[in-house]
Amino acid sequence: MPVSIKTKMVALLGKPLSQSYAARMQNAAYRATGIDMVYFYSEVENDHLPDVVNGIRYMNFAGFAVTKPNKVEVMKYVDEKDPLCEKMNASNTVVILPGGKLKAYNTDGIGFIRALKEEKPNINIENSTFFCIGAGGAGRAISSALAYYGAKKIYITNRTLSKAETLVDDINRNFAPVAELVDLGDTVLLKEKIKESDVVMNNTGLGMISSLDETPIPKEYLRSGQLCFDATYNPAKTRFLIEAEEMGCSIMNGLGMSLYQGAEQIELWSGKAAPIEAMRQELMDIISGK
Repeated sequence: MPVSIKTKMVALLGKPLSQSYAARMQNAAYRATGIDMVYFYSEVENDHLPDVVNGIRYMNFAGFAVTKPNKVEVMKYVDEKDPLCEKMNASNTVVILPGGKLKAYNTDGIGFIRALKEEKPNINIENSTFFCIGAGGAGRAISSALAYYGAKKIYITNRTLSKAETLVDDINRNFAPVAELVDLGDTVLLKEKIKESDVVMNNTGLGMISSLDETPIPKEYLRSGQLCFDATYNPAKTRFLIEAEEMGCSIMNGLGMSLYQGAEQIELWSGKAAPIEAMRQELMDIISGK
């Protein structure tokens, strides 16, 4: 689509951004719906973030997206916060309101919830126990959203235990007392809590292209009938998911989460329904190298 003086801009602020597919998926959505917007990258870290955010207020932006290392830092420079975003104290989406005010949202966890309901409707969040491996950005967003939507129990572990401990404390303080720390080094307890869980989630990044042969846990820790989720979607099946299938588990990768978090962003910035199938096809084309 041609860019004109009326075209609304959206920038992704973070660093590094060389591996991001967001612009391609977002711009495919705008073309499919005729939304006069353009999405582009701007590598920015914490030190220059306030200057960039303040400048965006006065330019023809619909809003901006935020990724590492700015998701927490950006919360200092917004005027309003969505309730879920405020409780998480991290944002990946900022909308410019009338008068130049900035409102922060977080669509990462919402993307997971939306994908879970779409792909695995048999999972009832309020009656389910979740095991989250990884307490970084994805783990924090997903676990927080699960707590927000009433999960019965969330076990959390991480290679750096203090990071998992912080996430557990934040969830129990800001949402509901449903999170419990599990030491990755306590293999007896780890195996026990994983087998107890209805959904086991790999949010570590292990199994991506750079670590294809790695998995966060031995497959023997799983049991038949569980749902195993991996936030990665390239490859479509990580070693974790392949082994989960071997153990009789249902599986789900991160494609739907990525798709729906982007769709939520488009709807917030434009006020229009996102073209889900066009976005899904673009993601599939990206994965297949087209």
